[in-house]
Amino acid sequence: MRIAIFGAGSWGTALAVALGAQGRRVTLWARRAEAADAMRRTRHNPTYLPDVTLSDRVRITDDLGEAAQRAALWVVATPSHAVRATAERLAPFAESAPFAESGASAGEQRIVVSVAKGIENDTLMTTTQVLADVLSGPSNGSLERERLGALYGPSHAEEVAAGMPTTVVAAAPERAVARRIQEAFMTPRLRVYTNTDLIGVEVAGSVKNVLAIAAGISDGAGYGDNAKAALLTRGLAEIRRLGEAMGARPATFAGLAGVGDVIVTCTSRHSRNRALGQNIGQGRSLAEIEAEMDMIAEGVRTTKSVRRLARRHGVDMPITEAVHAVLFEGADPTERVEALMTREAKREVRV
Repeated sequence: MRIAIFGAGSWGTALAVALGAQGRRVTLWARRAEAADAMRRTRHNPTYLPDVTLSDRVRITDDLGEAAQRAALWVVATPSHAVRATAERLAPFAESAPFAESGASAGEQRIVVSVAKGIENDTLMTTTQVLADVLSGPSNGSLERERLGALYGPSHAEEVAAGMPTTVVAAAPERAVARRIQEAFMTPRLRVYTNTDLIGVEVAGSVKNVLAIAAGISDGAGYGDNAKAALLTRGLAEIRRLGEAMGARPATFAGLAGVGDVIVTCTSRHSRNRALGQNIGQGRSLAEIEAEMDMIAEGVRTTKSVRRLARRHGVDMPITEAVHAVLFEGADPTERVEALMTREAKREVRV
C-alpha cells in the first residue's frame, strides 16, 4: 500500500521517518515548495525534527496532486484547523483510483486517516467528521464514509522519529478498515491496536489537550503532585462524560486514546499544550507565549470547541470551563483553582 502523508510538521515527518525506515512506500507532502526542496536535498526537517533523517525511500513533494494520486492511504497530518482546507484541495483526487503498483490489485479502495487532533471551532466537528463533510458530503460523495479512520494515542513525534517503542490505536467504524490502517502503520517499534469507536477515540484524543493545558497551569503555579493527580483523574472523568453524551463507549476512555494519551500529554516535556499551560501558570500571557512558539498547541482552539460541545450536550466540565476562563476571559489561575476546590461536595462514582 502506497502511503501519502499530507503535512510535514513534526508528526507527519515522524510518521514518514518511522514508515520509511521499514521500507514502506511513503510520499510526504509539504505545503511550502522551499521546505520540500530543502528536505529533499538534506533529508532533514530542520524546523520540526532537526535530529532525524528521512529515508531515501520517502518521496518529498509540494505537488499535492502527485502525492494524492499515487497513494491508496491518505494520512492527514496538518494542524486540525487546516484539515478542511486540505480536504478541499484533495477532493478532486478522491474519485481517482489509487496508483496501482506492482503486485497491488487494480482499483483498490482508498482509505483516509486523520492523525490531527482537534475539534473545528465553527462546526464542532471532529477531524474525521470534517473529512467526511468534504470528501463524502452530498456535493462530492466520492469517498465512502466507512473508509475514514484515525490514528491516535500516546505518541510524541520526537520519540516515534527516534524509534522509541510506541503504541497507538487505529480507529474506524468498519473493523476491516481499522485493520488495514493497523497493517499500514505497524512496525517493530510502533504497535497498533484497533478500535471501532471512532467518535470515542477522537473525543479522547482531542479533549486531552485541554486537560494538558490545565496540567501545565498547575505545574507552573507550583501546586504539586497531589493536585496534578486529582486534575488528571477528574479531567478524564470530564472527557468520558462528554464522549458518552456524543455516543462513545466508556471503555475507550480507559484505553490508549484515553488514559494513555492523557498521561503522556499532561506529564511529558515534549507536550506543547502542557508547556503552554506551564507558562501561563507562571504569569505569562497567551498572546506572548503563542508568539514565541514554532508549533501549534492544539488545546487552545479546542478549548473553545469543547466548552460549546459541553453546553450543547448538557455535560458538566468544570476544568474545561476553568481553562477557558484563564485563556480567554482574563481569569487568574489561582482563583480558578480555588473555585474548583470549593465546589459543592459530590460523589465520585454514580451507581
